[in-house]
Amino acid sequence: MKPHSGTTVINVSSRPMEKSGKQIVMSGIRPTGILHLGNYFGALKNYLRMQDEYECYFMIADLHSLTTHPDTNELRKNVLHVISEYLACGLDPEKVALYCQSSIYQTSELYFYLNTLAYKGELEKTTTFKDKARLQPQNINAALLTYPVLMTADILLHRALYVPVGKDQEQHLEMARNFAARFNHRYAEVFPEPVAFNFGQELVKVPSLDGTGKMSKSENQNATLYLSDSDELIRKKIMKAKTDEGPKAPGTPKPDYIENLFQLVRLTGAEDVYNKFEADYSNCNIRYGDMKKQLAEEMIRFMAPIREKAEAIRNDEKYLAEVLEKGAFKARRSAEATMQLVRQSIGIKYF
Repeated sequence: MKPHSGTTVINVSSRPMEKSGKQIVMSGIRPTGILHLGNYFGALKNYLRMQDEYECYFMIADLHSLTTHPDTNELRKNVLHVISEYLACGLDPEKVALYCQSSIYQTSELYFYLNTLAYKGELEKTTTFKDKARLQPQNINAALLTYPVLMTADILLHRALYVPVGKDQEQHLEMARNFAARFNHRYAEVFPEPVAFNFGQELVKVPSLDGTGKMSKSENQNATLYLSDSDELIRKKIMKAKTDEGPKAPGTPKPDYIENLFQLVRLTGAEDVYNKFEADYSNCNIRYGDMKKQLAEEMIRFMAPIREKAEAIRNDEKYLAEVLEKGAFKARRSAEATMQLVRQSIGIKYF
């Protein structure tokens, strides 16, 4: 992942552990759609490594979703869907805090204090605000404007140092660093300045099957492989993936949309399949129909166990409730410890 200008990225694989215990990682995802292959390889796969090495807080950002999705009829279903897929992919609620943003009441308190350190002009300049304002001109609400402030509160509540972020969130993380620095300068040194998280390598970006962009929770649905897709739907989507007539001469570079198919084969772990079709491409005798059929079967082999496990977890609402409450308890305990310091530093803890 290439950092946004001004964003500090630390390779945490070489950073020593703090004397006080494990270093803290915080991340959140909006429950505005179901997870897809890009979410898995771009974030979840790293989360599985993080949970054994760091103190992790993984949040379902249901409050954030209200800024652009005020209709809450599907909210509960979407929250449980995301949680079940997190668990199915291997996140362990005994190791990490999995919780809903709305369950942590301290968030709203810190959000208010940080709003006194944020300025209208800088908030209006954020790329995501300008983009969303264009998309929803009838719903340019105050919470949409102060989205980066709420994101900062989510991070700083746990005094997290590391934040796994996508490219579209790097500007927000830089603002979080600024807000933390302003608080520390005005009141007291309470917050670390959060930095982007990586394991020393770029995150895998999974482009859409039509070659026009990245896989998305809400756009390009026919060109996105969702973790909950049926076997037949996986086959259908992959067979429609963009291809061409193939190379005419050895050494011909692959177009982006062809490279994407090869990347998908590699992501499934099928090295022998990858090597076979790589040789076919180099020898100018590749049959894309055969490649896509094989890719579909490899993708089903990879995705079907996740889908089936997630469905079983979603049917056990008692277990899901226990997971969310356990995660909320861990998160509230961490948040309240921070807020004790915040109130004392501001001077509004009178006794």
